[in-house]
Amino acid sequence: MNPSSIYAQPDADGFFGRFGGSFISETLANAVEELQQAYRGYRDDPAFIAEFQMELADYVGRPSPVYYARRLSEEAGGARIFLKREDLNHTGAHKINNVIGQAMLACRMGKRRIIAETGAGQHGVAVATICARYGLECVVYMGSEDIQRQHPNVQRMELLGATVVPVTAGSRTLKDAMNEAIRDWVSNVERTFYLIGSVAGMHPYPTMVRDFQAVIGTECTAQVPRLFARLGMAKQHPDAIVACVGGGSNAMGIFHPYIQHPQVRLIGVEAAGVGLDSGKHAASIQRGSPGVLHGSRSLILQDDHGQVLDTHSISAGLDYPGVGPEHAWLHEIGRAEYVGVTDSDALKAFHLLSRVEGIIPALEASHAVAHAVSLAATLPKDQAILVNLSGRGDKDMDTVMATRTTQGERQA
Repeated sequence: MNPSSIYAQPDADGFFGRFGGSFISETLANAVEELQQAYRGYRDDPAFIAEFQMELADYVGRPSPVYYARRLSEEAGGARIFLKREDLNHTGAHKINNVIGQAMLACRMGKRRIIAETGAGQHGVAVATICARYGLECVVYMGSEDIQRQHPNVQRMELLGATVVPVTAGSRTLKDAMNEAIRDWVSNVERTFYLIGSVAGMHPYPTMVRDFQAVIGTECTAQVPRLFARLGMAKQHPDAIVACVGGGSNAMGIFHPYIQHPQVRLIGVEAAGVGLDSGKHAASIQRGSPGVLHGSRSLILQDDHGQVLDTHSISAGLDYPGVGPEHAWLHEIGRAEYVGVTDSDALKAFHLLSRVEGIIPALEASHAVAHAVSLAATLPKDQAILVNLSGRGDKDMDTVMATRTTQGERQA
């Protein structure tokens, strides 16, 4: 399949090859159809696009810069490493890009009550932020396990006026929070807009979230050639783009504008937890199988009976047993590569980037940094790796410090 046809996915029913679609209850059918029609109507509307771009510029602070991580590159050896600084956005991550677009859509649809799920809390913070901005009611579902390890973000959401609902079912993480949010939507469908944070879920969410997040890659296509020229590099595009993948919105946001450039390697980094063969990971692409989760067919972690498995990652935002259907499709056709990084290697990258560049990354993004460092060492110096630094690490300090304390106790 040629790159241009890949770029044109999904089809009219929301399928990327055999993945995607809308597998939902009859109760939600009208709400999803209403959303599909609204998005089709506004996605190319000049006034909608102009307002979206204005909000990104004036409220979020876009464009976020592309930064040459010179000292990190020297530490790695080999290829040069560049960072797309989504951590510098208002709210500290890429999540705000998509949230603004969906909130604008909700307002145009007359939906004044917003519900959302969150894992690491960055999506929840972004939703609470934009609800405060637009005067919308906000309810965020969050697993009780994630509430404990991401407490600073819970405080931020509540300060912004959101109601944070702890979810104690199942593994008490992102999957369970999404289950509860869908139940809420079913019960309050007439006045509620479900603002999903990733490229997962039923059609049109994977496409809609990707389209709103594609601003990341689109900016890079303009920024990278200028930066390369200043550095005396005779190329227009990076040789490889690396991004962490849980559900996959930050990765799809930077990948999508580059899909049509087959010379650019697209590398998604999943959470290998304590090892891909340990059973304690969240590597849905590398260890998953086709199935339906949260309204779409994709690759999910499940047992032989189709029961969704518990996952593990030190990063709450990657702790999800599925992946967006477009990622499953890109993997199947070989356009993107997917690898795993363990908790321990992500922690090492967290400390390394902090120490040599003065940039504290989120643990999710630390997985991408870890792989970029190891990849750079295998490539010549004229090669360039672009990492999507999807969020900052303020929210993860308690987790990192607790890990250091535990390691110190073991050594003692």
